[in-house]
Amino acid sequence: MLVGIDIGATSLDIALLRPDLGIIARHAQEADVQAGPGPIMARLRTLLPAMLAQNGIAPDRVLAVGIGVPGPVNFAAGQLVNPPLMPGWDSYAIREDLREVTDAPIFVDNDVNLMALGVLWRQRKQIENFLVIKVGTGIGCGIVCHGELYRGSTGSAGDIGHICADPEGPLCRCGNRGCVEAMAAAPAIVAMGMEAAQSGRSPSLADRLAAKDQLEAADIGAASRAGDAEADAIVRRSGHLIGQVLAALVNFYNPSHIFIGGGVSAIGPMFLAAIRQSVNQRSLALSTRHLEITSAPLGPETGLIGAGVLAMREALRSGGPA
Repeated sequence: MLVGIDIGATSLDIALLRPDLGIIARHAQEADVQAGPGPIMARLRTLLPAMLAQNGIAPDRVLAVGIGVPGPVNFAAGQLVNPPLMPGWDSYAIREDLREVTDAPIFVDNDVNLMALGVLWRQRKQIENFLVIKVGTGIGCGIVCHGELYRGSTGSAGDIGHICADPEGPLCRCGNRGCVEAMAAAPAIVAMGMEAAQSGRSPSLADRLAAKDQLEAADIGAASRAGDAEADAIVRRSGHLIGQVLAALVNFYNPSHIFIGGGVSAIGPMFLAAIRQSVNQRSLALSTRHLEITSAPLGPETGLIGAGVLAMREALRSGGPA
């Protein structure tokens, strides 16, 4: 049996998986990684034994644990390295922390890399050169090249959220200005939606704001789908900015597929359409001749399935504890 854990910027998701990656049990809850590792790791130390007990699974039946985190990871050490979205997590010993509740080998990787592994497993290697893009609180990219996950020389490959889209743009959490993450991820979409609501340009968003005091990206998406022009412009702007960055990746890497996932990917068809339009406008014709840009095939379970793939692969490869 395998354990998959997906630590998101605003959520915590844990699953018990069979060796065929079918989900035995799953638990999801809200979480805040910006509060530091203490609360989340304490919750994991409680949740994992409880889920095993509830499903009648002895702890020694766990083959391996895969964990995804929203930041750059030194894969060999299993530690985050200066993660912009996760203050207090730099070099934190996640594996050692969980040793209190499991003796199984534990493997930690960037959450979008795990999404890429999930897609690779789902496709059964029918496609071998593709990108997986996660758009949520941040923006990241998982790279699969010739059927293998590509992490780069130090593990930071795919951190596209910090590619500059506008040198004069807003300040990003990383300290630079104009990163596409600061201009097109969920917080930017919400900020633009709040401004449109408070200025009166969008009566629809103003009504939503009055009902709940704080908008979410899903509210802007719902207003866009309902025909609100301001909300639609926000969704399209985000998609175009992301597509602008992806166009450079398409020219450089020439993938056959790009899969879009993460919470923001569900805000409406105009988001995906804007990404496609921007990529096709800005990329070379040969690069886009057979390119497909679609939603990630496993939906919200992509990261959990990928965590299971990571756990299985690395446990078999290493033949022992991490």
